[in-house]
Amino acid sequence: LDQARGELERAMRDGKLDRAGQLQYEEIPALQALLEKAENDPSRGIKEEAVTEKHIASVVSRWTGIPVDKMLEGEREKLLEMEDTLRKRVVGQDDAVRSISNAVRRARAGLQDPNRPIGSFLFLGPTGVGKTELTKALAQFLFDDEQAMVRIDMSEFMEKHAVARLIGAPPGYVDYEEGGSLTEAVRRRPYQVVLFDEVEKAHPDVFNVLLQVLDEGRLTDGQGRVVDFRNTLIILTSNLGGEILANQEPGHDSGEVRAQVMEIVRASFRPEFLNRLDETILFHRLHRDQMGKIVDIQLGRLEKLLFDRKIDLKLDDAAKDWLAEKGYDPVYGARPLKRVIQRYLQNPLAMQILEGGIKDGDTVPVSTEASDLLLNGKKVEVVE
Repeated sequence: LDQARGELERAMRDGKLDRAGQLQYEEIPALQALLEKAENDPSRGIKEEAVTEKHIASVVSRWTGIPVDKMLEGEREKLLEMEDTLRKRVVGQDDAVRSISNAVRRARAGLQDPNRPIGSFLFLGPTGVGKTELTKALAQFLFDDEQAMVRIDMSEFMEKHAVARLIGAPPGYVDYEEGGSLTEAVRRRPYQVVLFDEVEKAHPDVFNVLLQVLDEGRLTDGQGRVVDFRNTLIILTSNLGGEILANQEPGHDSGEVRAQVMEIVRASFRPEFLNRLDETILFHRLHRDQMGKIVDIQLGRLEKLLFDRKIDLKLDDAAKDWLAEKGYDPVYGARPLKRVIQRYLQNPLAMQILEGGIKDGDTVPVSTEASDLLLNGKKVEVVE
């Protein structure tokens, strides 16, 4: 319920009125009804009689956005297993996961300048290989919330005057009171991941703003307020050198083409900008044999959606292989897989649920026959 209320606040702030209406008039009342029912249920005993420091930290965390582990100072074991945690969501990018984990551990161990962000990374690689997924996984790992992330699309900041939209217009100018899209987001939530997407498209003046953030860990907005970036993780993505990485053969390490990729990167970015980054990370092209794990991750998300209805989706190995084959594209990586699952599983599932063929509590088998996918014994037909 608290999460829904927090999401409602963010939706109202971001102008997402459709989502805000859905939360305010559907989801929140439903959750309140469930809570009231649970509170009045005499069969439900109180499992924990004492309020512990973890309970208090959890409540304060929801109020302030500061992650629970940060307040309890109990993240040592968590950091030591960081690679294993991230690999549960990001497939085939062990080098990237290892580099990120080492940098975060350095910062947490106090071996990095405390006046800079937790870390700053440039992600390079072709589309659909896990750059955004790793960013979301980092937000979940570091700040206990996948939504603890602000995304800045740098293709919207190609003009010189666009800098004002990042940090806010100075006094006397239009939209002075609104604040900047970057500074306002971090001022309201200082513990989060800041993602600068397609950074190579930004105007050179925008890089002056980035340099200050990377170097000093703070930024002064248009209203003269100092915004603290020391508790943020800065990630910049770029498609520079993506073609070279995409054309690599299976089994080859991205380090083999690093010199070629970095030559392109150095031709596009100023040396003082690259030197302030903790690490430039190359992402491999995904290969067909890695799709099985990605299918399992995507199906896990679908199963969570079906959990409330107690519907159990059972896919055999042949069905998973079918989805992996259909959802893989050498150029776009794993990106088509989400659409394949939507078209071949979610859409027919929705139809059968609405028609009454699948009811709450049912087990739904998914298998293959010849070259077709069978859902609950019926051939899935999709109009291409």
